[in-house]
Amino acid sequence: MWDPTTYLRYGDERARPFHDLVARIPADRPRAVVDLGCGPGQLTATLAERWPTSRVRGLDSSPDMIDRATALGAPVDFAVADLRDWHPTGDEDVVVSNAALQWVPGHQELLRRWATELPAGAWLALQVPGNFAAPSHRALREVAGLPAWRAVVAPLLRADPVDDPADYAALLTAAGCAADAWETTYVHLLPARPTGDHPVLAWMEGTALRPVRAALDAAGWSAFRAELGVRLTAAYPVRQGQVYFPFRRVFVVARTGDRAEESP
Repeated sequence: MWDPTTYLRYGDERARPFHDLVARIPADRPRAVVDLGCGPGQLTATLAERWPTSRVRGLDSSPDMIDRATALGAPVDFAVADLRDWHPTGDEDVVVSNAALQWVPGHQELLRRWATELPAGAWLALQVPGNFAAPSHRALREVAGLPAWRAVVAPLLRADPVDDPADYAALLTAAGCAADAWETTYVHLLPARPTGDHPVLAWMEGTALRPVRAALDAAGWSAFRAELGVRLTAAYPVRQGQVYFPFRRVFVVARTGDRAEESP
């Protein structure tokens, strides 16, 4: 179960990659815009502001997220749906998926399908976290591998569920697109309170720890997060009252039916 309030603890930091992604989409007056994995909807609402004449739709598999999104009152059609089941209807000129596809095993095949089903000249833009080798996720896998949690938690975690930018670019180029791919490492400055959870633990509770919490009872979850918190404190020390949290992101913006010219 997704918790919109927990997810939005670091809303500004989570929003920045979205805005950086959308800034690279040069569409002028798209007929329809779709946000696949729209979450609580605040970022999707900015798509309606950028393209006010377009029909904007936001889809997410979490009813709680869609309830929060609908309550915004934005000119967006929000609906509960699994992005794996989504197919273009013919007028989607912009498709965005921000920090969602890392949850979908085999999402590369979805990208191939969308690239071929979208109309020619449509824009397909995605961003996924690329920090699965970071100290935060190494600590998560270490704790999940301890005897107390190995059987239940370890199978829920994947070492690296996303590709590098060059791999996504090659995939979409092979599907007939012109692709622009890059990566950025943001250094988030997370305030640390004298008392309370380590800020990286609080960050992870909104995303990476969601399946762990769902799999454990209250006592197991409390013990797990305490053990993880110790390791995160060592990996990300507090300096000047804050934690410096590097976070790598992978971006791709592709245009369908418009393969880049290659030298012979």
